[in-house]
This record gives sequence, C-alpha cells and structure tokens, in this order.
Amino acid sequence: MFKKKKGLIVAISAPSGAGKTTLCKRLLQSSPSFIFSVSFTTRHPRKNEIEGVDYYFVSREEFQKMVDARKFVEWAEVHGQLYGTSANLLNKAIEAEKDVVLEVDVKGGTQIKKNYPQAVLVFLLPPSWQELEKRLRSRRTEDYERVKERIKQAKKEIDYAPYYDYLIINDDINRALDDLIAIIRAERCRMNRVPLEEMRDSEG
Repeated sequence: MFKKKKGLIVAISAPSGAGKTTLCKRLLQSSPSFIFSVSFTTRHPRKNEIEGVDYYFVSREEFQKMVDARKFVEWAEVHGQLYGTSANLLNKAIEAEKDVVLEVDVKGGTQIKKNYPQAVLVFLLPPSWQELEKRLRSRRTEDYERVKERIKQAKKEIDYAPYYDYLIINDDINRALDDLIAIIRAERCRMNRVPLEEMRDSEG
C-alpha cells in the first residue's frame, strides 16, 4: 500500500486583526489530526486566554534566558512584546508525525521555512485596510493611536508576502477556512510526500 508521509507543518501569519487566531482555532476544530504549536510570549494574557493552551506566558527575563539557551526555532519582537516557538516542542511533534499549525509573525514564518523547508506558509489578509481598522477598533483593547500603529505595521508586513506559499483573503471566516483546508489537501497530494522508492518497492 502506498503511504504518504505523515506530519504537515502549516505556519499562518497575518497582521493583527486579520483573523489568524480565529482561523487556527477553526482549523483545529474541523481537523482533529492537527495540533497547535503553543508559543511563548512576554505579553499579558487577554480575556479568556489560557496558559498552555493559547500561549505560555513568561517574563521578559525568562524569555531572554530561553533565547540565550537557543531554545527557540524562531522568535521575534512584535508591538513591543516577545514571541517564540519552542524548538523542543515543535521537534517532538514532528518526530511523532503530527500535523502542526503555528501562528507566527512574518519574520517567524520565514525562519520556520528556513529551518523546515517542507513547512507550508500561509499569509492571511483582511479584505481591506478599512475592515482591518474596524476589526481592531471592535476589540476595544487599544486606543486610536495604537490602532493606527498596528495598521502601519501591517502595511510593512505585506513586504514578506512573496516569501509565503499561499495567500488567503479573510472576508468571511468560513470561506477562509475552506481555502485553508483546500491548501492542506493539495499539500498532502504533493509527490514529494510519497517517497518514490516506497512506491516502487510497495507490494500493495
């Protein structure tokens, strides 16, 4: 029997407010084979965020110690806070042939691709800058100046889009999820996920 390689790494990046957290959660709900790579961060938990589920919340000093010990496969400072992906946790998931979805910033996405060339990078955008501003304002967690700064940063992040494999426009979360699932299905069918040697030698 022909067997495809197990274990898909999907890294999703997007400007703040584009919906990447929601999209990741919807993927996990609809695709039980996927696990979420929980990142470390120095920011404080938002309402309803759970330690070890949404993030591992650590102090800046703890985070820096992990950086110095080379415990991150990628890390970056975003809007004044530090975020990083544990190399140990990610490698354990890969060794166990798990499907993994990561929520990372654009610099983190390119670092993931460098260290794991087989990873699939997906860039998520809102349908317009006006819609992005509307979504950020609806959070009611930041003032007007902070929202403007996030939009300014989002426009810089677009420069990284050419390094990504796929682009999804999130004008409707259900449609965005359908697009993401279609991407995953296509990636599973790539020839390089079925070793030719196994195909030739298979007796099934």
